[in-house]
Amino acid sequence: MHKMTLCALGAVAMAWAVPAASQELPVVPGDYWDVQGIKIDDGHFGEYADFLASDFRKESEFAKSKGWMKGYYMLENVNARADEPNLYLIRIYDHMPTAAEQVQRQKEMTAFVGSTTRQQLAQSGARGSYRHIGSNELLQVLNFAH
Repeated sequence: MHKMTLCALGAVAMAWAVPAASQELPVVPGDYWDVQGIKIDDGHFGEYADFLASDFRKESEFAKSKGWMKGYYMLENVNARADEPNLYLIRIYDHMPTAAEQVQRQKEMTAFVGSTTRQQLAQSGARGSYRHIGSNELLQVLNFAH
């Protein structure tokens, strides 16, 4: 009787057992997308577009050339509601940098643009009079595993 009970329990356990391969998720992590929502005051889009076409583009292309960033996009929210950003800046990375990498990158970027971190922060603050960061999200792409 004891053997029969053990056999029955074994059969039930095997029926509910799932092969290891099917226990894995069908998705794997991919690139990181840093999405920044920007709200620009009426009448100031031209000023911000000038910044995007000069400094933003120059710094983004430098980051791409160094392999720090895979790509970037500027998306306009064409039908933005009153409480939504009207522009999204997207940067794509294959990994997030370590603290040491961040320090080294900042040194290289500062040398490349020819201004100090404090000067860059002051310039960003000046843009803050008409440009408002409404959101900042870090998203990760999920790719199908197969």
